[in-house]
Amino acid sequence: MGHRTLRHRVLTAFAALLALLPAQAHAWGFFAHRTTAEIADENISDDTRASMQRLFAAAPLLATPECKLETIEDASVWPDCVRRTRWRWGYTAAWHYRTAPVCEAYNPRRNCSGGNCVTAQIERSQRLLADESLPAHIRLEALAFMVHFIGDVHMPLHSGDHEDRGGNSVETDYGIVPGLNLHWIWDGPLAERAITSAEVPLVRRYSAEERADLGGGTPADWGRESWQTSRDFVYPEAFDRPVCEGDDLPDETALTQEDIERAIPISQRRVTQAGIRMAEYLDAAFAPGPLPEEEI
Repeated sequence: MGHRTLRHRVLTAFAALLALLPAQAHAWGFFAHRTTAEIADENISDDTRASMQRLFAAAPLLATPECKLETIEDASVWPDCVRRTRWRWGYTAAWHYRTAPVCEAYNPRRNCSGGNCVTAQIERSQRLLADESLPAHIRLEALAFMVHFIGDVHMPLHSGDHEDRGGNSVETDYGIVPGLNLHWIWDGPLAERAITSAEVPLVRRYSAEERADLGGGTPADWGRESWQTSRDFVYPEAFDRPVCEGDDLPDETALTQEDIERAIPISQRRVTQAGIRMAEYLDAAFAPGPLPEEEI
């Protein structure tokens, strides 16, 4: 057996192993979600942190012992964990995304029938969390959903789509690793590399000027940002050409090391924005007084 053939088989086996990992081990299913929560925890107020800690005491009432819910980092991955129990939590699957075609005008109300999409559920969860008349375990469940979905909406391919299930149908090589898909790459290895390779750690207390740059906006705004990132960067970079002109896109492509290097700062910014905005939404939910009315 030649060295090239052996190397290809080893890499193929490695890719197959990655594909078999449970969803919670993927970056935006675990590592990046927990990183966004760690960023938020560094940037919330002390009062918010204390209020959250009181809610975590109600976790046993949710009866999900297989899915730990003791910290904000646990909360950031809890919705993916419970979703594996489909008979109980399967109805929440559509809440994790709201995709829109990248080659059509953006419609903020598309694909959200009955509020079953990520942007609507962020707003709903924040309002439940802020309602002190509700039982603690109901508010805790809302906290976990809100924290997780703020992460989800910042991953570009949870909003952008090119008739390929947000990149899930596009077989994509990631550098020397073959046989992944475009969505999985942005969910997993690319996000993890972006976080671990940051020159300045992403998890830290940010200055007021940095928070002003990274924060603000509504879930609808964040979804539009992700959709635009998919349209202007993710898809053109993956296929090395504009994607809304000419022939249909192929079902296979590859990201070179150069492609990956260009994507890293974009992924870093989305992870950081998610953490800062999460902190803002948590502080607002626990602040005295009613939340302002916002359009979903």
